Amino acid sequence: MSEDSARESAEDKAPSDHHRVGSVTFRGRRVPDSTTDRRLLDSPQSQSWVDADPWRVLRIQSEFVEGFGALTGLGPAIGIFGSARTPREHSDYQLARTLGARLAEEGFAVITGGGPGIMEAANRGAYEAGGMSVGLGIELPFEQEINHWAEIAVNFRYFFARKTMFVKYSQGFVAFPGGFGTLDELFEALVLVQTEKVTSFPIVLFGKDYWAGLLDWLSGSVLEHSMISKADLDLLHPTDDVEEAVSLMVSASQGPISPGPRE
Repeated sequence: MSEDSARESAEDKAPSDHHRVGSVTFRGRRVPDSTTDRRLLDSPQSQSWVDADPWRVLRIQSEFVEGFGALTGLGPAIGIFGSARTPREHSDYQLARTLGARLAEEGFAVITGGGPGIMEAANRGAYEAGGMSVGLGIELPFEQEINHWAEIAVNFRYFFARKTMFVKYSQGFVAFPGGFGTLDELFEALVLVQTEKVTSFPIVLFGKDYWAGLLDWLSGSVLEHSMISKADLDLLHPTDDVEEAVSLMVSASQGPISPGPRE
């Protein structure tokens, strides 16, 4: 058997499935059957689990240290959220790519969740425009590599550590159409602005048609039941225009923004 044939034969037998846990990759029989987040949040099943919890603090601490170390000195940045399922030929992908480029041209770094779809598009646009492109990945039950357009890629085990990095290093958020993950990130940002944990922090909803139902529900049922105030609605800026989104971010970086009325 030739050397090439032997190598090909060995590769055929190599495990094809893999799973990234922080900086470590497991393959084949070593792939864990749950994520680190899940093991942390599941109810303790034995005394040994309880005894091990204090040691997890060190792992959690290391995620913050690694994240802060990688992103220190990043400069002004904008977080862009959106679906990982958006195909490259979709108009939203092209708009996110354009937005990433325009933000880079204005001197902003672009931070995404590092996945495919909208996240890849925004990272790609920033990179192609010569700006800083950052991807913050997360350990999931299904493998999802950080896209190759992210110049700085940081993988996290814990969602709360990853979310802290988004908020600490972003001066504004743009939410493209997305699912539960996008909604989670959007509402966390809203709560932080509403409770004044962050200031001068614009939140743009890109895609008026997509977000119309959510805005109608907030301005209808939620407001009518006095669960929010009218001023809370002004924290959201729906738009279909890249330049409007960029203008909001630039204005916010120069001082407090004035919430605009909903159409």
